[in-house]
Amino acid sequence: MSSVDEEAFRKFLKRGGRSQSVAEKVTRQVAEFERYLQGNRNGMELDKAVPEDLEAFISHVEENRKGAVKKYLHSICYYYEYASNSEMRSLAGKLRQQKITQKPFPLRDFRGINPVHVEKLASLGIRNVKQMLDAGRTRTAREELLKKAGMPEEAILELVKLSDLARIFGVKSIRARLYYDAGIDTVEKMAKWDPRKLRAMLIDFVERTGFDGIAPLPKEAEFTVTEAKKLPKIVEY
Repeated sequence: MSSVDEEAFRKFLKRGGRSQSVAEKVTRQVAEFERYLQGNRNGMELDKAVPEDLEAFISHVEENRKGAVKKYLHSICYYYEYASNSEMRSLAGKLRQQKITQKPFPLRDFRGINPVHVEKLASLGIRNVKQMLDAGRTRTAREELLKKAGMPEEAILELVKLSDLARIFGVKSIRARLYYDAGIDTVEKMAKWDPRKLRAMLIDFVERTGFDGIAPLPKEAEFTVTEAKKLPKIVEY
């Protein structure tokens, strides 16, 4: 790593109980991340990298080194712990956990959802966002679901839209509710926002409505819009 004291980083890893071989491997993988940043992200340095840079690198690894993503994220997580960069460390950890589990988000965990509606859908085998999208992504499918579930059409559409928003990394219970209530109720709508204007609008919304939560920080807003732009349209409204 050209911009990092490799010896100090190895000592940090060893103090954390990592063996010599593990410390060397972690150092090599972090060095590869740095070379990628310098060669593909306009000479970006490790300590100045932002979430979009890490996302781009992970896509690069997935394309070229099948099955290695979790290992790289583990190493990068160590580095940002060493560098005291809590934001990037947290993101690397979350991305790694996502790659490990990939568990669909439960409908019951969305804020503000009527539990009776959740129970009715569960009786039909629809318990998480993936199942909700599979069952309600088209108008025809929602009409059929409406007949089976015996619940208001608006409630079904609300859960479909919340599930659609949950495809964006990091958008789950509170965030999905905030965006939905503020009128950004689909991935396509999110993708059209300027991150700074999005944050300003949400700050005003929270203050004006008393929403129990906070607006996203600047980097989170930018990351969310960027992620939304990557996602294909899969729901017919």
